[in-house]
Amino acid sequence: MIKVGIVDDHAIVRSGLRQFLGEHVDLKVTGEANNGREALDLVRGGEVDVLLMDISMPDHSGVDALQAIKARFPDLPVLILSGFPEAQYATTLLRYGASGYLNKECEPEEIVNAIRLVARGRRYISPSVAELLADNAVGDAERPLHEQLSERELQVFLRLAKGETVGAMAEAMFLSVKTVSTYRTRVLEKLKLTSNSELTYYALKNGLIQ
Repeated sequence: MIKVGIVDDHAIVRSGLRQFLGEHVDLKVTGEANNGREALDLVRGGEVDVLLMDISMPDHSGVDALQAIKARFPDLPVLILSGFPEAQYATTLLRYGASGYLNKECEPEEIVNAIRLVARGRRYISPSVAELLADNAVGDAERPLHEQLSERELQVFLRLAKGETVGAMAEAMFLSVKTVSTYRTRVLEKLKLTSNSELTYYALKNGLIQ
C-alpha cells in the first residue's frame, strides 16, 4: 500500500484526487494540506510515502515547501502536480529534488503511474519533460533567463514578484535584510531587469505567478 499525501490550496482538487486515488487498491490518501507549511506538518507525521504537491499556493509556496521538505526528508518522493506548463518549472524543480512533474491537464491514470514509479525510488519523466531536459543538456539558447537562477534566487524572485518586501522576506526565510538584498541584486542582473515592477511583469508574462 502506497500512502499518499495531497497538497493543494483548492479543496475541490484535493477531494477529486482523494476520490480517484481511492479507487486503486494499492493507493491510500493518508493526509491533505492546504499550503506548504501544512505540507511540512503532514510529512513530519510520517504517514506519507509519496507527496503529491501543487506549487502555486498561498502562505508558503510549493517551491519553498519543496526545498524545506527535501532538506529534512531527502528520501521522500515529492511529485509536483501543477497548472503551470512543464516548460515554466519542470526542469528547475527536478533540479531542486522533485521526483517528477505533471501538468494538471494530464490523464488521471498518468498520475497513478507516476505515484507508483516514484514510490519505487525512481523519477517520473514525461515525454515533454524529457524533451526539455534534452534541450537543456545541449545548451538550448532559447532557455528562459529564470532557469539560470539558483534555488534561493528563484525563491527571492517569486516572492519579490508577488509584492513581498525585503524585510518581510528576510524574516520569513531566516536571512538578514542585507543577504536578501544581495539576492535581489543578483536576480535583477541575471534577468536583465531594473525594478521590482519589472520582476512582476516578467513573472506574469512567463506564467510563473497568477
